Amino acid sequence: MIGRPASIVVPMMLFAITSAAVVMLVQFAVVFHGPPPGFGPIPIARVADALRTGRAPVRIHGEAIHLYYADNERFGRTEERAFPERDQAIAALIPAPAGSVRGYYEWPTSDPDQDIHGSFTIGRRTDRGWLVASVSRAPTLGRWRVAILQWMLLTLVILSLLAWAAARRISRPIRRLAEAAKRARLGAPEAIPLDGPREIRELGRAMEAMQVRILQQAENRTVMLAAMAHDLGTPLSRLAFWIEQLPEAARERAVADIGEMRAMLAATLRFTRDDRTHGEMVRLDLGSLIDSLADDLAAAGTNVTVEPGPRMVLIGDAQALRRLFGNLIENAIRYGHAARISWSVRNGHGEIHVDDEGPGFDLSRAENLFAPFVRGESSRNRATGGTGLGLAIVRSIVELHGGEVMLANRPSGTGGRVRVRLPLAT
Repeated sequence: MIGRPASIVVPMMLFAITSAAVVMLVQFAVVFHGPPPGFGPIPIARVADALRTGRAPVRIHGEAIHLYYADNERFGRTEERAFPERDQAIAALIPAPAGSVRGYYEWPTSDPDQDIHGSFTIGRRTDRGWLVASVSRAPTLGRWRVAILQWMLLTLVILSLLAWAAARRISRPIRRLAEAAKRARLGAPEAIPLDGPREIRELGRAMEAMQVRILQQAENRTVMLAAMAHDLGTPLSRLAFWIEQLPEAARERAVADIGEMRAMLAATLRFTRDDRTHGEMVRLDLGSLIDSLADDLAAAGTNVTVEPGPRMVLIGDAQALRRLFGNLIENAIRYGHAARISWSVRNGHGEIHVDDEGPGFDLSRAENLFAPFVRGESSRNRATGGTGLGLAIVRSIVELHGGEVMLANRPSGTGGRVRVRLPLAT
């Protein structure tokens, strides 16, 4: 029996607990094995004893007092300052004349008898010269701090690897869902992956149910449109019979209107049918397909030219791609009087430009032009525009092939440009 899938909370909690445990273990190891990060205060009595006997004491708080002889009294460091009151206190503990002790201190204080903090250099005048007791300031990046930094970097690397593995495990089923959603189309239901944590599986089941509802609604829409077209055909035929009795001028206009109505019904049905089905996806050379289409249209008197580019091989539906670029060429001719096609290859994608010589696009409403029955030309006269399905069909075919289509204006400032970007086969 297959158990209930774990929640997405489980790997997230495991990662958080593991990260906290790793950090605590590293901190424990550093504290347990390492020396103290610095040295504590040194009693002035120990310094006085070293200057009196000439022998350095055992390490105090992990720090040793260094003794050496100097030829003159200029043995202090630049960062240390004189503190005569403390010199007198140390001389009294030796005992020695007050003027025979001179010291320089990193951290002078108001209390001369207080233990010495930080570095210092204290000398006592003797027959051999100045006997100097010195403690150096700890370096900014001493061995202890370097070790801590190394452990921190190692911990960061380990936690980064754990975070990357956890993120990959969590995001993999989400990414598969996103890819399935991109491939889903009307008439081509996509198998929704139902694996991963419990929440991801629930999302997949919800997407699967949504896909079924959308496909059912689309099927109902197509059936309804087909029924409407069938039912409208009969009264249109009767109208066509009756208008034969009209005067010739009126009869010609009425026949044209009926023809336009029939063409619109046919285009609508074709759009809904093509949105649900597609042909066989095969490996093809898109550049050759565009060249062939342009040659056919040019032979029929269409003002279309092609600027050859690099080879573009993709997996696609040849008939649908011919319709895609046929619609773009038709729009370019209708609204821009000419069609100029060029293409390039970038980052594994073919980018095709269809330029015209018209007024260009109003980019503020460019997205609306891809909606069904929306036209760039405001009138409904078929002499100046179609049914408004051309760009909707173009986007549908482009998305079928995993690409994108955008409207722009030519860099020269004259004419519009449609840019189609399609993934190429590897």
